[in-house]
Amino acid sequence: MAGTEITGESPKTTAAVEKTDEPTGERPKQSSQDLAGLEAGLDALDAVQIRRTSPAEVLVQKVLPPVVAVALILLIWKVLVWAKVTDDYKLPDPKLVWDALHQLWLKGELLDIIWTSVSRGLFGFLIALAIATPLGLIVARVKFIRAGIGPILSGLQSLPSVAWVPPAVIWLGLNDKMMYTVILLGAVPSIANGLVSGIDQVPPLFLRAGRTLGARGLVSARHILLPAALPGYVAGLKQGWAFSWRSLMAAEIIAKSPDLGLGLGQYLENQRNNSDMAGVLLGIIMILFVGIAIELLIFAPIERRVLRSRGLLANAR
Repeated sequence: MAGTEITGESPKTTAAVEKTDEPTGERPKQSSQDLAGLEAGLDALDAVQIRRTSPAEVLVQKVLPPVVAVALILLIWKVLVWAKVTDDYKLPDPKLVWDALHQLWLKGELLDIIWTSVSRGLFGFLIALAIATPLGLIVARVKFIRAGIGPILSGLQSLPSVAWVPPAVIWLGLNDKMMYTVILLGAVPSIANGLVSGIDQVPPLFLRAGRTLGARGLVSARHILLPAALPGYVAGLKQGWAFSWRSLMAAEIIAKSPDLGLGLGQYLENQRNNSDMAGVLLGIIMILFVGIAIELLIFAPIERRVLRSRGLLANAR
């Protein structure tokens, strides 16, 4: 009809368009709110709450449990002695062990015996560290060497340290060189394998980024591989010390000579020859105490520092 204007839009269509346009204007605002909420959540995850542990918490969490455990062991030991579960010469009273310790102290021999073994163990461990670190780097990065030496290192790590004492005595005689050789054969595979394991867990992106920045060869090993592999490396160091200490004790128990001096292992063997069970138990306790003390005083702080630097031990003291 003339004078009739056709717009092409019905009232329903117009309403639909208006309804569609209404939330479109709110989307940028809603998206910005969601993004702000996501960023706040990520910030909360990244924010590590670091606080210093109070002395009371350290006492309750760190000191009290081992003290209670030792007291419980002594109580059970005393009860077994009172109950006469076996002959007195097989299970002496704890007081007799304390008396044996007191006698060593009065004679001035206690610290000398401990230092003889500790100095050998630590010096042998340092030599093993100097040998195992470059060896682990080479095995981890050179495929041909890893294929040839890797299985041998794993086999040496599983070999009991005491097995090296007889050939070391034949090769080198009864002297300190024999002791250090046994320590090295026990510790080097553990440290090297720990470093290899740590390097295997380094993300390849780190190495590519280092090459992009020009880090290659020894520079890459010094500034990229070793720092990134530190957790596995420290675990290998702890295991290496355990193997060093065990190897040394095996050598001291088996090998006997005046030139070797009196260490903890030799003291233990002397008390066995004298059928002095109190002295035997004292030797075992001292060996255990020294091994734990070295781990707590040297390796535990290093491990805590490494883990804390990676945000894995935020609340550790």
